[in-house]
Amino acid sequence: MVALTLASAPAGSLSGQTREPRPASSYATAVGTPLRAIIVFGDPYNGDELYDAKITVAEIVRGEEAWQMVKAARPKNMSPPVAMEYLLARVRFEFSARTSPEHYSYALDQAQFTAMSVDGKPYASAVLAGPLKPALHATLRSRDSAEGWVAFLVPRGDHTPLMLFREDVGSVIHEGNGSIFKLYDEKSPAPGRAKAS
Repeated sequence: MVALTLASAPAGSLSGQTREPRPASSYATAVGTPLRAIIVFGDPYNGDELYDAKITVAEIVRGEEAWQMVKAARPKNMSPPVAMEYLLARVRFEFSARTSPEHYSYALDQAQFTAMSVDGKPYASAVLAGPLKPALHATLRSRDSAEGWVAFLVPRGDHTPLMLFREDVGSVIHEGNGSIFKLYDEKSPAPGRAKAS
């Protein structure tokens, strides 16, 4: 398998000017809005195969309600550490080949998703004795989809956390500005529940 890398010179770099990087929250995908990406599989002998992925954060639950869901999944699940709280994201992932025949399947796992602060500091994934059902874990063939929960621990005071998706295969070409999602409702970033309308 060969990974393709696409790079372009940032605007202003050719003239010696430097630009401040945009904050990830300015281009992160909102709850309920699908992010479309192209996943490229390939090798030097058979060429590249393109697959479309559509990823949507369908729902966010955090705080006391998230803790009750974690506890209900398995009573042995630990309460969050001091100053932290559970944040749960229900993610929908759709996968389809652009051509036929297709030769590759895609292994999707919740470890490919990381919560982070607006400035890019990663937060720990929640290590649970028993995961929420359905868990986000599947091997997808073309035209398959999966939906499940991903659990994180985030600081109680961070009302605008983000989530990064890492494809962990080949290369990914994104339509838009990358695979970063908002883990909050833009209309009301206070903790609680946000659901796609």
